Amino acid sequence: MKTLLQSVKLLLVMTFLLGGVYPLVVTNLGAWVFPSQSSGLLLEDNGSVIGSELIGQNFSKEGYFIARPSSAGDDGYDALSSSGSNLAPTNKLLLDRINASKEALHVRFGEGDIPSDLVMSSGSGLDPHISKLAALYQVNTLAKERHVGNAQMLELVNQHIERKFLGFIGEERVNVLLLNRALDKNFGVLNP
Repeated sequence: MKTLLQSVKLLLVMTFLLGGVYPLVVTNLGAWVFPSQSSGLLLEDNGSVIGSELIGQNFSKEGYFIARPSSAGDDGYDALSSSGSNLAPTNKLLLDRINASKEALHVRFGEGDIPSDLVMSSGSGLDPHISKLAALYQVNTLAKERHVGNAQMLELVNQHIERKFLGFIGEERVNVLLLNRALDKNFGVLNP
């Protein structure tokens, strides 16, 4: 009985410390040391939140770089339903979606090899990045749609390439939301 009582006391103390005190300390310390990161790296425009650097969005409007396809939620890009499609590589639904994506990309960007991340969703369905290759694939078309030179568009993309971590970990990538904001800043906002 003595051992049971000690176990219950220890459980209550550890629950209080690890379930209450520790999370409060870590949360407040994180908010103090990394204020923008702890609030989700939210981006604002004229006082209203337009997105997060950490969560992908759908960009389908002409004149903007497109993001990876999303399987998160019924319509994609649903942060409350983060997930991949869980479809096998040979699943007819997945293959049909990929073929439809390829057709749409060929219509807008012309023939040529399409980078895989423009037709395949990420594991979370919310990846805010595309590969450097996927961004470069879109440069010529976006330059035409924005009525700017290819060199100007290429320079803007190159300015937004995030390099490999420590020079060798991961891949070079581009945050689509930040790149599209830079498009508006440098070349003007397109009318809806």
